[in-house]
Amino acid sequence: MSIIVGAILIGACDAERNGNVGVERIQVWAHAGREAERRTLEHQIALFEARHPTVAVELTFIPEGSYNGQVQAAALAGQLPDLLELDGPYMAAYAWRGWLAPLSDRLPPDLLADLLPSLIDQGTWRGTLYALGPFDSGLGLWADRRTLDAVGARIPGHPSEAWSLEEFEALLERLAARDPGQPVLDLKLNYGDEWFTYAFSPLLQSAGAGLVAANAEGAAGVLDGPASVAVLERVQRWFARGWVDPNLDDAAFRLGRVPLAWGGHWNAPAYRDALGEDLLLLPLPRAGSRSVSGQGSWQWAISSRARDPDRAAELLAFLLAPDQVLAISAANGAVPARLSAIDRSADYGEDGPLRLFVAQLRDGYTQPRPKTPAYPVISETFARAFRDIRHGADVGATLTRAAQRIDREMAANRHYPHTHLDDRAGAAASALGNEQEPG
Repeated sequence: MSIIVGAILIGACDAERNGNVGVERIQVWAHAGREAERRTLEHQIALFEARHPTVAVELTFIPEGSYNGQVQAAALAGQLPDLLELDGPYMAAYAWRGWLAPLSDRLPPDLLADLLPSLIDQGTWRGTLYALGPFDSGLGLWADRRTLDAVGARIPGHPSEAWSLEEFEALLERLAARDPGQPVLDLKLNYGDEWFTYAFSPLLQSAGAGLVAANAEGAAGVLDGPASVAVLERVQRWFARGWVDPNLDDAAFRLGRVPLAWGGHWNAPAYRDALGEDLLLLPLPRAGSRSVSGQGSWQWAISSRARDPDRAAELLAFLLAPDQVLAISAANGAVPARLSAIDRSADYGEDGPLRLFVAQLRDGYTQPRPKTPAYPVISETFARAFRDIRHGADVGATLTRAAQRIDREMAANRHYPHTHLDDRAGAAASALGNEQEPG
């Protein structure tokens, strides 16, 4: 039986080519995202094959919701492909198990120098680059200009000008006073668990805290430290005061029920249609001295079992070429990976309406989610804690329980020693699960 259940296999080469004995084959796995993304990747593979007549690329799409589980099963069975996509925050779990090959020496230096620094950061673990994506994600505050003008709000134009939490709360109070009893903020509560980690851990990082320590060695004293508790007590007040729309229909901002929405680059098309020139994109509020935003999305990696890693790297370099980066960005709306491609983008270029996302990623206003094999447990644990806090649970006690659970996971795996675990397949079985990346 095939390891990949429910996968969609795309024969990028014709039957005659598949039958040629001298053809070199590259197996590629990708997540089955939006139709526009799938079609773009299929076209890109066809272009690569046209330039390399002796190469046949076998492209397999795997359903996004089960992708990580499918990859884990294939890895344990020794059946990974040559080139595969992975969710950025899961890179450390794959690399720790020895499933990924280092990239730095296999990609042109000029390509690496042209990438957003956020992508290098996201794809690097313990000093080694293992994964790179053709795009990154953007996270910020969407706003209705007319309503903000009506209450005299200051409009921050750059992450360095972000509202403090105090200023943000004062704005929420003024907005709520205009229409008593009505919510004023959409936090995308209808999204899945990974959203809560992606969207709200930046507030903790902005306060100088986070989900785990900077060295990713533990959560105690960080996730449940005074700074984290203070930030999430503020957020809890937003719920208690009725400022947050439950957004069950995913339309609170688009239909005008609220003037502010915590959201990502993927919201832009619908919000533009709804608000036109009155749509604003603003940085997240800062809980400390600087604003911090989320980053990370799907990335490409070369399997440590690749038959010809240099040929796989050649395909990866092609997918990271400026023209291809622009094509996939046009398909999914994400931030192009390369600075030279950004310069050519209508949305993200110098005067583009989504330029703020570039400033955040390029100028150091984002932080990756914790790069540790324990990340899936960290994310699920934080999401559970956030939901409990939303419903009124004691913040300090809730975060302490969450930190203890994360630390037990890390301790059970000896904090992930610097060894490959191919021969210990049962170790840290809980460290990989199924995640659907926001955006």
